[in-house]
Parts: sequence; C-alpha cells; structure tokens
Amino acid sequence: MRDLKSQEKKPRVKNNRRKQQKQRFDWRKFLHRGLRVVQFGSSVALVVVAALLAGRMLLDWGYFRVETVKVENNQRISAEELVALSNIKVGCGIFDLDLKRIGRKIEENPWIAKASVRRLFPRDVVIHVEERNPVAILNLDYLYYVDGAGEIFKLLEASDPLDLPVISGLQPEDLQQNPEQAKQTLLEAVGLIKNLAYRQTLNLEQVSELHVDQQGGYSLLTYRGGVPIKLGYKNFTGKLDRLEKVFKGLQPRLLALACIDLNVDDRVIVRVVNGLNVEKG
Repeated sequence: MRDLKSQEKKPRVKNNRRKQQKQRFDWRKFLHRGLRVVQFGSSVALVVVAALLAGRMLLDWGYFRVETVKVENNQRISAEELVALSNIKVGCGIFDLDLKRIGRKIEENPWIAKASVRRLFPRDVVIHVEERNPVAILNLDYLYYVDGAGEIFKLLEASDPLDLPVISGLQPEDLQQNPEQAKQTLLEAVGLIKNLAYRQTLNLEQVSELHVDQQGGYSLLTYRGGVPIKLGYKNFTGKLDRLEKVFKGLQPRLLALACIDLNVDDRVIVRVVNGLNVEKG
C-alpha cells in the first residue's frame, strides 16, 4: 500500500530574507544641491559678464589701439615702405587687424618672399619679413632677377644693380610650354653659379654669363674675352676642379682663346683663335 502520509504536501519554508524598506526621497538634500548649482552658475555668469564689460570698457577707452608698428629683418625694403604696404594705421583697434591678409598684401612686393604679422599686446604690431636674394639675372628679352631657389621674381628697373651673372639661352616659350623643365634648368644654372661663388681661381669675378643650350648643355663665358667654357650637362664640380688647376696659367692668354672644352674625361681642351687645339691634363 502506498504511504499516503508521505504524499502529503510539505509546507513551504518561508523566505527568511528581510524585506527592504523603501527609502524616502530627501527633498531637502536635493533642493540644497540644486541651490548650490544655481549659485555656482550665477557666479560664473557674473564673472563672464564682468570680464566682457571690462574688455568693452578697455576697448572703448583705447587701451588696445595700435601705438607702434615694428618691422623686423628688412634690408632692401625700408620699414616705412613695409608699414605703408600693410596699411596699418596708428590708433586702429589691434583686434580689428586681419593679420593673414596684411601679410599677403606685404608679399605683393617682389622683394618679399614671406611676411608674417603678429600682435604684441597691448598696443604694438610686429611685421617680420624674409627678403629675396637675387643670385643671377635671366635674359628673356627683358631682364629678370632669379633667386637661390630658381624663382623668377622681379623685372629689372633702371635703378637695379647689374653686378650678377647673366643666364641666357632660355626663351619665353620655354617657360610657357614646359614650365617644369624650365624650372629645372634654372635650378641647375643657379646651382652652378653657387658652385662658382666659393672658388678661388675660377669664380664669379671671372664669369660674366652662363649660357644654356638644349644640345650642348651649359657653358660659361669668361668676363675677359668672352671665352666659352663648355661644361655639358653633368659633373660640374669635377670639371671645374680640373679647370682650376690650369686656369691661372690660361688667364693671360684668354684674348687668344676660342673656347675651353671640359667634356673630355681628365682633359682640358683649349682651342686657340687660329683653330689649333691644345690639350692639358
């Protein structure tokens, strides 16, 4: 027989956990924190408003008005010219100046490669310029200055000095039709001129012109006698080193020379006016 007693439902054991009591919302604490936030925000707003009012008063009073315009690093262009180009007026508001626009305006002068303008509080403005340095004169029907980066930057005027080597052989259509190649040619020509600038025997004092020819390459013309020195297209330093060893002896005879050719390895070929060639090692 089944044990009926064992089938009787056992009473469930009540959960012995303590019931959590619902905490009451602390309105007083909440209001106190809210009041502190409002007080802090009001304080910040008052400080900001006070600062704006003080700034406005300083502006109206003229505290931030331009008193002095200073110019730095200028040599060719006078400070007065640069200030006139900037159009900065004494007494104007220092915060009213568009510094980048002023810099671009100053750079319109061909002698100025770069111009930067900054405020020097409370009442000064500083203009810093980087001027171009011409290293050669380019003959393109008209004469132009070329700087050390191979940039053509200025048409020569009557008052501009001419005591620089002349680059010839390039044509205006070369710059228009193939500007990249023309720029590379100018860079190589400028590099050759810089090479000559540091030499003792054959230097810029002995050279009047650097000629570029699409077929024959680069050649120099001596100041005395206009003797062409043929360099070709490569190894300029080695060729000039070779020529310097014998150039001192050639100088007295320049008027009798037709050309000097450096395109033969380890040789300096000198052609005299009557057509004879003289080789020098």
